[in-house]
Amino acid sequence: MSPCRLCSAPLRQVVADLGTTPLANSYLQPHELNKMEPYYPLRALVCEHCWLVQLEAAVAPEAIFSNYKYFSSFSDTLLHHSRAYADLMAQRLSLQRGDRVVEIASNDGYLLRYFVDKGMDVLGIEPAANVAEVARDRGIPTVSRFFGSETARDLVAERPKPSLVVANNVLAHVPGLNDFVAGLKILLAPGGTITLEFHHLLSLIVSDQFDTIYHEHFQYFSLGTARAALATHGLAVVDVDELAMQGGSLRIYAKHANEVDGGESASVRSVLAKEDAAGLQTMACYAAFSDRIRRIKLDLLAFLVGARQAGQSVLCYGAAAKGNTLLNYCGIRADLVEAAVDRSPHKQGLCLPGSRIPIHHPDRVKDVKPDYLLILPWNIRDEIMAQMAHIRDWGGRFVVAVPRLQVLP
Repeated sequence: MSPCRLCSAPLRQVVADLGTTPLANSYLQPHELNKMEPYYPLRALVCEHCWLVQLEAAVAPEAIFSNYKYFSSFSDTLLHHSRAYADLMAQRLSLQRGDRVVEIASNDGYLLRYFVDKGMDVLGIEPAANVAEVARDRGIPTVSRFFGSETARDLVAERPKPSLVVANNVLAHVPGLNDFVAGLKILLAPGGTITLEFHHLLSLIVSDQFDTIYHEHFQYFSLGTARAALATHGLAVVDVDELAMQGGSLRIYAKHANEVDGGESASVRSVLAKEDAAGLQTMACYAAFSDRIRRIKLDLLAFLVGARQAGQSVLCYGAAAKGNTLLNYCGIRADLVEAAVDRSPHKQGLCLPGSRIPIHHPDRVKDVKPDYLLILPWNIRDEIMAQMAHIRDWGGRFVVAVPRLQVLP
């Protein structure tokens, strides 16, 4: 049995067994289609001691992030969210020109550019060398390293400590959880603030968002488990915001524990109460979740088979990692969905891992005129439906499979 990444207790209880799949972002070149893909077990387990939901250790982070295909700047929703975040932090934390802001897992500089516009001293830390290079080309100073205590010590030896440390959508991606949080403690300036955003485990479970489980997400956090991880290393949660991003996320604010006076905020108490009411610290909650995701699989397969038998065509929109989990768990291939489209030129011309469905420019939709467009990144479905509204011209309809199958006009 693998030990828990947070408390080292043995892991025994399975939350979701999604079979064996390739890495969700390991897109294939056309010349690679005659080669065998590596597949890995994809099982989420829960620690009965600290209740951290996590994957078994199967893949080294270097194998996942060395040549990454996800570039944040191609999501309008994320860009709007990032601009609003920068404005909020500048106001809430009274940040001034010249103040230092460091972002961990900064991707292509999509967020830090808004702090640059405010005259702040920024630094990105991004392990994917190809993505970091794009950020540097855009004028965002970026270090290409994995973050942990060693990287933090090197940074503070060379540069001033930051007033704000941003770690959005990265806490799930670190296999060495305790070393990562220890690095946050080392990096943060006295009086400074850390913000962490992550997909809320409560949303994942209650809304059956199982497709957010894939190998680059090593663990899945409730507020309770995130608070415990930070406390282990001398950091304290002082507030939390509930966000609509990713189908339901949290933004937590943390400071050095010795600088925090008083109890928890009303927002923290409210979220913890919701988690308790949902049973996130009971096995019955996870057993019911496992049953529900099997129903999602059967419903989607029944719909696709029925569409094909009726002579109707289906395309996917969005070569997203969550979509690859869905397709591979359901065993969907090009006989049911003939192609996918995506705005990112970094994915166009490639094939989805496992399903090997080819990825095209969104203009392909106009050429094919499918009866149905299956939206894989359901969390930005409104953005996609607005961009692709022209499918209604020929009677095309949108489909989402999570949290339940819906055919939308």
